[in-house]
Amino acid sequence: MVTLTKIYTRGGDKGETSLGDGSRIAKHDIRVDAYGSVDETNATIGLVRLHVDDDLDAMLERIQNDLFDLGADLCTPETGRKSEGALRIVQEQIDRLETEIDMLNAKLDPLTSFVLPGGTPAASYLHLVRTVCRRAERLCTQLAQENDINPLCIQYLNRLSDHAFVMARYTNDMGKSDVLWKPGAHR
Repeated sequence: MVTLTKIYTRGGDKGETSLGDGSRIAKHDIRVDAYGSVDETNATIGLVRLHVDDDLDAMLERIQNDLFDLGADLCTPETGRKSEGALRIVQEQIDRLETEIDMLNAKLDPLTSFVLPGGTPAASYLHLVRTVCRRAERLCTQLAQENDINPLCIQYLNRLSDHAFVMARYTNDMGKSDVLWKPGAHR
């Protein structure tokens, strides 16, 4: 259980932050950028939740909790102090996303064109989730080139962006209100 009694510590006033293992790094470090983008993904999901039904909201609440797990995973280096027993993303979290993607996608007609971000407010925000999540994934792949990280973090983000895309189509009247790309239509 986390207990916060004081919100500001002044510990970051000189451009550094603490990782989950207690080590200090620059706030502009790729690791901080990666878990910061995961946090942005989570914040955009908060916007989506204002516009969906209870079933989708329950999925998104689980995903928000997963993203805190993922942030904690990225915040705690794989090796070093306190790495043993650290909170890590597990395969079951990815499997659940895949099950949900398949369940939602089964109700949609196949795509005949690429989909432009838009449609309902929920779909529009879900496309924002998808793009922010893709940035987090890119940053995690860069981080993985320089540091050992849990490879399931990258897999989770990859599935989550797919999940957001399928959920966007689902919230666009089961894909009937998707905004489709018309190549070269405005030349």
